[in-house]
Amino acid sequence: MDVKEQVAELGRGAVDFLTPKELEAKIARGTPLAVKAGFDPTAPDLHLGHTVVLQKMRWFQKLGHRVLFLIGDFTGRIGDPTGKNEARKPLSTEQIEENAKTYKDQVFKILDPAKTEVMFNSAWFGPMKADDLIRLASKYTVARMLERDDFEKRYRSQTPIAIHEFLYPLVQGYDSVAMKADVELGGTDQKFNLLVGRELQKDYGQEPQVIMTMPLLVGLDGVQKMSKSLDNYIGVAEPAFEQVKKTLSISDETMWKWYELVSDRSTSDIESLKKGHPMDAKKKLALEIAARFHGDSAAQAALGEWEKQAKGGPPSEIPEHRFPSEIGLLDALLSAKVIPSKGEGRRLVQQGGITVEDAKIKDVALTLSRGSHLVKVGKHTYVRVIVG
Repeated sequence: MDVKEQVAELGRGAVDFLTPKELEAKIARGTPLAVKAGFDPTAPDLHLGHTVVLQKMRWFQKLGHRVLFLIGDFTGRIGDPTGKNEARKPLSTEQIEENAKTYKDQVFKILDPAKTEVMFNSAWFGPMKADDLIRLASKYTVARMLERDDFEKRYRSQTPIAIHEFLYPLVQGYDSVAMKADVELGGTDQKFNLLVGRELQKDYGQEPQVIMTMPLLVGLDGVQKMSKSLDNYIGVAEPAFEQVKKTLSISDETMWKWYELVSDRSTSDIESLKKGHPMDAKKKLALEIAARFHGDSAAQAALGEWEKQAKGGPPSEIPEHRFPSEIGLLDALLSAKVIPSKGEGRRLVQQGGITVEDAKIKDVALTLSRGSHLVKVGKHTYVRVIVG
């Protein structure tokens, strides 16, 4: 591809792109660009929402550029309140270090290890002295900081803003200076911080980075952005079956949003899928997601398992709980933590919601004798109770 074609391909799907002409000029020099994206290790695992930016980084790699995957082990201690109406609580050093380990492992499910440099911003902020940080803080005014949407809203509503929160955009922006980034990628909620990086690079005598923001992926609920804290996510490290099951649980509207942002299918392929049955398209998306992280065979096996369970069949792996002698059914289920209380168990029995070996149980006082008993609670929960 010539330069203009490369820029058009790289910019596909971006919400903000500042600026295509600058990127053309950088690529035209013929030197691999330093493409930066930063992730604060605020949760133990990466999720599907993170991969929107990671896949864009992968495209830069395919065109011969260097990817700088930044783990914000220093910025994570500050806590970015982006998208929040209150301050995010900083994490402990131990939490940051543990989460950073998993990020480093999981990122290579998307990126090419040979073309990726993993960096930690504590490398340059750790040795920084107080006067260095004060000098950095002098680069921006309070008025400029209050232009950031969430800060402005909190200021107007008289919701407290701690001084350390103003430091976050400056610290993230300085990352671009330390890394000499040519391009920085991020979600739309990071636009202000990315722009600060451009301004700081100018202050430090560097050519400003091109910035590209990508849409935020909505979570399983189809409303809010995918987030660990909202429990509406698909984890990169989750088992293939969980990834398939969660993908097949989303609405049709959410599915098409996911196709646009996380699928490798072309626009024409996606339009063709829209002409068919939505469930067929959803299964294809579930397979694509699971295969990306676990391989084709694992993805196919996971879909097969889901289809079997959807027809009412038991899962291939059923948890077992052993008891030395005869035990009441409800006592066994309570011990196995399948039901929260005996009262809930009695309600389920009365509604026909518990079966033993496919026979609906009507006696709340049923005792399980010596042997193996397959118990189904509700529509999808199975447990094998072994007595003796």
